[in-house]
Amino acid sequence: MTNGWEESASAWIATQADGGDLARRLILDAPMLERARLHGTGDVLDVGCGEGRFCRLLASEGASVVGIDPAGSLIREARRLHPDGDYRVVGAEALPFADATFDLVVAYLSLIDIADLKAAVAEMHRVLRPGGHLLIANHNGFFSASNPSGWRSTPEGTRAFVIDHYMDERSDWVGWSGIRVLNWHRPLSTYMSLLLATGLQLRHFEEPLARGGHPEMAALQRRVPAFLVMEWEKPSPAGMV
Repeated sequence: MTNGWEESASAWIATQADGGDLARRLILDAPMLERARLHGTGDVLDVGCGEGRFCRLLASEGASVVGIDPAGSLIREARRLHPDGDYRVVGAEALPFADATFDLVVAYLSLIDIADLKAAVAEMHRVLRPGGHLLIANHNGFFSASNPSGWRSTPEGTRAFVIDHYMDERSDWVGWSGIRVLNWHRPLSTYMSLLLATGLQLRHFEEPLARGGHPEMAALQRRVPAFLVMEWEKPSPAGMV
């Protein structure tokens, strides 16, 4: 079953024409780049890179980046925008890379698109070098538990955020700006359990808020922070320097 990204590629590319959507530009780019810089960028794999926007940002920081995405139309656009980049049509569940290939693996709002999350997490862990880091930006579980309703107007004239069936993993079709894709809701415990089971160690966790932008957007983010950023380290074997 398609998740809608190939069919929505043209609409998605159009939304990125002015430097990316507001959520990425005002909320997620800064903390994601800050975490990447902390350890030096090195060899990086961007899982679910889309049209390559974050790959280009990392490359501008001096990283050697491989971007992968199962949507061929998005990869073609990434190659057009960044001819010197390395972009491949690949899914996260079976990565065509040797063990311990990358210093940094990035999943920037891509885990919500992956049906077999367990396989994807195992593969991202496998291709990380000891001492390497997995950097994740994702929807907060309570935010995705609102799909497809989200914010609603109440009879009293206020706005309320509707959450239901938080513990029930499911997929929902969501749409905006001509895009219609299948997003997965999972409680935070699902992500944490899978990541901890690999032996990865949590080094950073935050729920970033908007840095600038319209005051109403910033206020809504304070009420219901839509995103989280996590960084996990793959420990080195005992005795390895």
